[in-house]
Amino acid sequence: MQNETFMSQRDTKGNEIECMMSRMLQDSTFRQLRDFIYEQSGIYIPDTKKYLLENRLVSRIEGKKLKGFEDYLYLLKYSPDGEEMTRLFDAITTNETSFFREPQQLDLFIAAVVPRVLEEKSKTGNRDLKIWSAACSTGEEPYTIVMMLLEKSNTKTMKVDVYASDISEGVLNSAKRAVYGPYSVRNMTEFYLKKYFTNSGQIYTLSPSVRSMVKFMNINLVDEKKMRAMHSMDVVFCRNVLIYFDDRAKQKVVSLIYDSLRSGGYLFLGASESLHNVTRAFRPIIINKTLVYQRA
Repeated sequence: MQNETFMSQRDTKGNEIECMMSRMLQDSTFRQLRDFIYEQSGIYIPDTKKYLLENRLVSRIEGKKLKGFEDYLYLLKYSPDGEEMTRLFDAITTNETSFFREPQQLDLFIAAVVPRVLEEKSKTGNRDLKIWSAACSTGEEPYTIVMMLLEKSNTKTMKVDVYASDISEGVLNSAKRAVYGPYSVRNMTEFYLKKYFTNSGQIYTLSPSVRSMVKFMNINLVDEKKMRAMHSMDVVFCRNVLIYFDDRAKQKVVSLIYDSLRSGGYLFLGASESLHNVTRAFRPIIINKTLVYQRA
């Protein structure tokens, strides 16, 4: 009887150990997951970030009542509705952003780039201004662009179209709600806060007049079919995105963005990003020590 009790406890403990082991991301499964994510999104996860992938996906495994990462990978590959793919992108993407981020670039956009675009378009009688915030996260960037354009008097006679896209459906839903905390608005002046937001207990809700000017879309930047829908853009903001891609994926994304811009259109990358060793299809322009790229 004692032996049977001991065996039972040992079996129970063994099962628990096996369960714990199945919830650990083995190296071989990590490589398969990483390759799958790369194929689907262009996002490359290095070996040093294995722990991050493991931590972010374990809740999905538990929520789906799966045995481990192997079963989760199978679900991703063969789920008929693609819902879990959306959940995956929500989990792996980083959404660090705020209003008026990297203000020197925004100042250049308003003070130099927009006037150049308007001057070029006035020669042809074209009164459309098309701007795209790629990888817009929770919406702070496109909404910042709209507010700055609303304060610029010579755009009031223009038809302004501001598009914003992201791979994560979760952040797009948040962007459409346009409700923010103190961290998001920390770089904003009182002028913009009072004019375009209502504040209730440190919860800032954006004015409908600004929200209505942004069209949000779910676009994967390596998806050629979806990217073809974006065309004739005057300015594209794709800031702090290329750092998540390897060289091959960078070249593909930049090539697709190139196609989305009209001839002479402008591309803003993050302040720490560069097209050096990526492509020569864009001409770098430095104005007031700030870099912007122009489609040749």
